[in-house]
Parts: sequence; C-alpha cells; structure tokens
Amino acid sequence: MAKVAGLIKLLLVVSVVLGLAGYAAAQEAAASGGKTEVSDVKTNAEVQNLGRKAVMEFNKRLNVKVNPENNAKRLVFTEVIKAEKQVVAGEKYFLTIKATSEDGQTKTYESEMWVKPGDETVHEMLNFAPAAAA
Repeated sequence: MAKVAGLIKLLLVVSVVLGLAGYAAAQEAAASGGKTEVSDVKTNAEVQNLGRKAVMEFNKRLNVKVNPENNAKRLVFTEVIKAEKQVVAGEKYFLTIKATSEDGQTKTYESEMWVKPGDETVHEMLNFAPAAAA
C-alpha cells in the first residue's frame, strides 16, 4: 500500500513539473519572438479591427479611384478567421481574413499587421495577399 501511495505522489509531482515546463516554454516562445495563436479570434475586437484596417489599407493602396482600369477589385471586410501574434518591438499579427470583392466573390487573404508598442492606434500593414490554396 505504501509503494502505491509513493508511486501516486511521484506521478503527481512529475505531472506538475511537466505542466509547468510546458507553460514556461510557451511563455518563453511568446516573449522571445515566437508566434502564438490567438484563440478567441471571432470575438477578439482588436484582431477583428486589425483585419478591417488591413482591408481598408489594401483598398487605399489599390488607387482604384485614380486608375479605374487597373482591373483591381476593392474588397469588403468579412471577418478574421485565424490569427497569430508575435512580439517583435511591438506586436506583429499574422491574420487570415475573409473578404468579398466588388464582383461578389468571397476569398481568403493573408495579412501581416504591426502594432506599435504602447499605442494600439498606430499600426502598419506589412503584407496583404491572397491565401495560398490549402
């Protein structure tokens, strides 16, 4: 009986140590520039706003009003469906965005958005492109 109790205590200690080690590794990855998945994407207002801003910036860069013959289609933001965050002199978000073009086609896009540290109102779109086919 004493051996079983000792074995249970040992398993409990090992479980706690492994759990703490995993947590520490995840925290270190986030702190040192590793990407972490944003789990509440659909309800995360910051992430959805960044996606909306990425589409607005894409439309702004199209310059459709100046040159309507460039065949570029303006997009209407639908939603961010996936997001990862990386801490790099601010926060860099890797967003997977659904957007609908003027002709009614809904497609998926990948965007990178950088947010200035300490001032979430300052952001920059680093990339915006159609998502690679899965």
